[in-house]
This record gives sequence, structure tokens and C-alpha cells, in this order.
Amino acid sequence: MVDDKPAKGKAGKASTKDSVLKQKSPAEFFSENKNIAGFDNPGKSLYTTVRELVENALDSAESIAELPAIEVTIEEYTKAKADEVFGIKTLERKDEKLYDDYETEKAREKRLAKEAKDQEKQAKALAAGKKVNPSDAKLVKGRDTPVFKVTCKDNGKGMPHDDIPNMLGRVLSGTKYGLKQTRGKFGLGAKMALIWAKMSTGQPIDIWSSTEGQSFTTYCRLDIDIHKNVPHVHVHEKRPNTEKWRGAELQVTIAGNWSTYRSKIINYMRQMAVITPYAQFIFRYIGPTADKNVTIRFARRTDVMPAAPQETRFHPSAVDLLLIKRLIAETTKTQFIQFLQQEFVGINKPLAQRLIEELGPEFNQKMSVKSLTGQQILCLHQLFRQAKFDDPDGDCLSPAGEYNLRLGIMKELHPDMVATYQGSPQVFEGHPFIVEAGVSLGGKDVKPGVNVFRFANRIPLLFEQGGDVVTRTAMKRINWNSYKINQAQDKIGVFVSIVSTKIPFKGTGKEYIGDDVTEMATAVKSALQQCCIQLKGKIVRQQQARDRQLRKRSLAKYIPDVSRAIYDVLSIIAEGQKAKRARYGDTYVDMLNKVALQAITEATVKQKLTQHVEQVDAEMALEYAIQTGMVDTARETVYLRTSDRNRPCAIELHSPVCVIKLFSGF
Repeated sequence: MVDDKPAKGKAGKASTKDSVLKQKSPAEFFSENKNIAGFDNPGKSLYTTVRELVENALDSAESIAELPAIEVTIEEYTKAKADEVFGIKTLERKDEKLYDDYETEKAREKRLAKEAKDQEKQAKALAAGKKVNPSDAKLVKGRDTPVFKVTCKDNGKGMPHDDIPNMLGRVLSGTKYGLKQTRGKFGLGAKMALIWAKMSTGQPIDIWSSTEGQSFTTYCRLDIDIHKNVPHVHVHEKRPNTEKWRGAELQVTIAGNWSTYRSKIINYMRQMAVITPYAQFIFRYIGPTADKNVTIRFARRTDVMPAAPQETRFHPSAVDLLLIKRLIAETTKTQFIQFLQQEFVGINKPLAQRLIEELGPEFNQKMSVKSLTGQQILCLHQLFRQAKFDDPDGDCLSPAGEYNLRLGIMKELHPDMVATYQGSPQVFEGHPFIVEAGVSLGGKDVKPGVNVFRFANRIPLLFEQGGDVVTRTAMKRINWNSYKINQAQDKIGVFVSIVSTKIPFKGTGKEYIGDDVTEMATAVKSALQQCCIQLKGKIVRQQQARDRQLRKRSLAKYIPDVSRAIYDVLSIIAEGQKAKRARYGDTYVDMLNKVALQAITEATVKQKLTQHVEQVDAEMALEYAIQTGMVDTARETVYLRTSDRNRPCAIELHSPVCVIKLFSGF
């Protein structure tokens, strides 16, 4: 006889406890694995918060074809200000030894001695004229992590009043899901910043929003119920919109570290200005003291925006069993042949008929797609993997364009030379992708050597650069010397932007594209080579112009000696008998007579030689001046913008370096 009762005692209790099935909400999962979304530490969390807010703002403006105008402000709170915001009182220490930052008298003396020694070294270096870079302040053990209020304001489409709580207070809910080129990776955006705020400071997020033609502005203050993944709304009200403002403003209070991630945040804003020169960014950092404040304005330089990316259908070679089942469950088509035509790209009616015939007698064109069994779906999946389909085109993608990429590079780096190239659409696992590349030489704030700037779906990638396909291609697969470029000494800027409906990121941080994707590695190398070929032509022409200029200087240096020698020869001949002059011809006889009469002197010969050299080399000198920037008018930066961008345009002529708009009417 078997006893079905659970065993008593500690073992029985442990067994019962271990058998309890638990579930976690998406918000709880990401709060426990925040590094997946880029919230590894306070400094990285501050950077990622800025990044998420800026990218959401860009998407919002671009979705309504509005030129983005984005303001980002990071305000660092003092300890007293943070306590005031949080509504808490600072504890007065009674037992110093209880705290983690307590140090003995001996340790304090040692630290002060080290600080004094470091200051003395810096003073000597300054006295010697050396540049001293003060090290960023590190968080002292036991010291409270600094608190920041991050604000991002845009001129986008805004958020509907009733949708705001779910848009920002429910993880894995949003409008960016589907097969489409998007900036986001997880659909978290500001929601992950809100989770970090709840974890680090406990403060909710503040939202102001207004849509087009809306007579009111929505103000919402909320946080997330982590365990239930639902919004916890504190305030949700309508306020008067007297200024007829449209857009959104988000404000979140988080723990962070500005000192260690200052350069990353500013570099991110700078690279974002490169890839989106049609956007205007104003970045502010407000420190505890006024001398620490930073204000940077990245001006708009064009009103030409890339076309918005379009949502597309799945390619048959890019689907799996689970996706096919989901498409069958969600389709509105009833017949099997309609399902194949409407839910997949690259399948027309003749091809759909051939596929159904290939599947065998169990399938027919008019059968109900909802009636497909698991076995039949498996057969369809196997056929998709084995059949040959046309590659998808890149019409659904939205690259920055050569014009915008070139303009962004010139605007932010001011290089001496720049070349850009946009490759044709390629395919990776059924997903189309386009590679754009730019290579620049020289420029402001560019270090000697190869400087790599990477972009994926028009957002900068600043971390995990070593294993990235762009870095490895630029460093190992491009022979710079063959293009007249010195890899060690020249200031080389390498810009590569990859856009796709699926970016094959590697690692949990989603910050780099693996070098094992052969299709992308080949496309990146080809695009960079095309840029290098363009630069080689410019460099060769510049070198030729420089050589001609040197040759001209050499000739000019010998003109006095040559003039004297020629005139001496002419004088000797002119002093001879007239009968001997006749054999030189009438032209030379006339010249010799002038020499004899002193009508032609040594100064005349020198003048004629100088004029000849100048005349022959005039065009060469002009080309050299333009190539080397000696002609100021050729180096002047000129930006042409329409006075009224809403004026109807008859046609636009696009080239890699400019866009010409022909207006209709007057």
C-alpha cells in the first residue's frame, strides 16, 4: 500500500516549496536583468536614458515628416537638493565607525599625502607647458550615487491622452512592433528608464504631451507596478494649451555618473548630429556649480529628410514554424492561396500556385488556411527553407542618404576631404539591408589613425567596438596604402551606417554587429573600397597639382641664369655679319636686329620667360589652390535653405553632394 500523503518534516516542506510554480512579469524580468537593455551601472544608465529619450523623440518627429528640434537637459542635484526632492531628511551621523566610508586617522593621512603628491605633479607638468587632463572623479566607497534629472523635449506628434499610461507604464507594449526598420531594439525606450528610476531613486516619470490641433496639454505622472507590469498613475489631467504647442516632454529622475560617461554622452549627441543633419539638438548639462555647466548646440544644416521606413511582409526564407502559425492565426484571408500571396513578400499568384502543387494532393488553392494541421504547416515550412525565392528589395528601408551623410560629416568634423557611397540592397537571412559608408581625411578633433564611427538603423554605436564588423573591416581588410592613405599618420574617419529590418546584433548589450555575418562584411568592405577609390583620385590630383607647382617654382628659380645665357648668345650672333643672320630666317633676323639695336635686352628675355611659365602653369596653379584650400572662396561653407519649406516643389534633383528643388509658380 502506497502512502499518498506528503512526507512530514523538513524534507517534506522543502519538497513542497520547490514545487511551487512562479511567474515573472516582463517589468520584473527587465528590472532583474537591466544590463540587457544597457543599464549596467549608474554611468551607463545615464547614457542609455539619454539615448532612449532622444531616439524616441526623433521617431516621433520623423513619423509626421517634421524636422526634429530636440532639447536634452541633464541637471545634477546636490545632496541637499536631492533630499529636498525626495522629501527626506539627512541623517545626522552619531557613530562614524558605523558607516562604510569611515577611515582611520592613519588612512586619512595617507590619502591626503597622495592627493598632495598628485597636485604637485600636475603643477610641475603645467609649469613645463605640458597638457594635463584631470582624471574624472570616481565614486568614493560609501558615498551616495549622484542623482540627475533628465529632461527631453521634442516637436513630434505627441502622445494621445488616453494612451500615455500604457505607452510608458507597461513593458513590451508599443507601436513599433512589426517587420520594419526601427531605431529601438526591445520596445522598452523610456519604460526602462522609468524602471531604473524606480529602482535607484523611487521617483516617477513626468510627461507633458499635446497632439496636432489639441486644445489641451496632457500632464501625467506615473510609475510602474513591477510585479504586475501595469502603470501606477499618480496624476493624469488636461491643462490649457494656450501656446498651441505640439510634441512631448519627458522628465525622469535617476541615479547616474556624469563624470565617467560625460565623453560618451557628448560623443553620442555629436554622432547623432552626423547621421541626422536635418535635426537640431540642444544639449545642456547643469552642474552643482555654474563653472561645470555645459551647453552644446548642434545646428540643423538641411531640410532634406530621408523617407520614412515602411512596414513590410516577411520573406519566406526568413520565417520559422512559430511565425508561420502566428501569421495563420492573425490573417484575415480565408483561402490558402490568398494567404501565401498577401502574407509573404516575393510570392505572386503563379508562384503560389506552383508552391501549392509542390506540396502535394493534401493541399489545394481554395482550402481554408485555418484548417491547416500541424503536419501540413511543417511541410510548408520545409518547402520555404528549400525553395528558391527572389530576394526582397530595399524599398521598405530608409537610409540616411549620401547627401545627409556627407553633410553631417562636413558639419561636425570639417574634414579636408570626404567621400561617400551607398551600396545597393543586399539580403541577410531573408532580410534586406543597405550599407552606407563615408571616409574622410583630416578634420577637427580627429586623432591620427583610423577613427571608426558606426551606425545601425541611423543610431550611433559607441560600445563593444573591437569585435564589430565595421572595425575589423577598416583595420584588417582595407589596404590603406594602396589608396595613397597613411594609416598611421593621416586623420582617417570611417563612417558606416547599416539599415535593415533586422540588425544581427551580438551580445546582450546590442552594441555591435558580429564579424561572422559574411553578407554584411562583404558589403561593408565594398562600400569602404568605393569611398577609398574616390579619395585616391582626389589625392592623386592633389599630388599632381603640388608637383606641378613645385616644377613651376624650380623653373622660376632658373629664369635669371637662363635669361642671361640666352641674351649672351643672341648678342654674339647679332654682332656677326648680316649675311650670316639670313640663314636663321626672317623671324629670327628681325629679332637679332632688335638685339643689335638694344630693343631687346636681358630684362626683355627674362620678362618673356616669366610670362611663359606663368601662362603655362596658370590652370595648374588654380587647380592646386583649390585642392589645397588656398582659395578661400572655394573653402567657404555655404548652406542654402528654402525660405518656406511648405511651398510646393515641382521636382527634386538629388545628387551625392546636393539637392536642387525646382519650385512651381511664383
